[in-house]
Amino acid sequence: MCSNCGRTSRDNPQPNGYTTEERERILRAYHERSSLRGLSRTFGVSRNTVTSWLKKRDDSA
Repeated sequence: MCSNCGRTSRDNPQPNGYTTEERERILRAYHERSSLRGLSRTFGVSRNTVTSWLKKRDDSA
């Protein structure tokens, strides 16, 4: 905890919980007709996370 402002932070913050390779593998499975619920069960990733990735990908395309 910062003594000046009171904010907390991790020592080595990771920008993403999933590597780029993991993310691509999960999105590839989605595009091969896997359901969001199936991805959640198979990969242990939140449906909201996959939805967010899909929106970001659509925005950048």
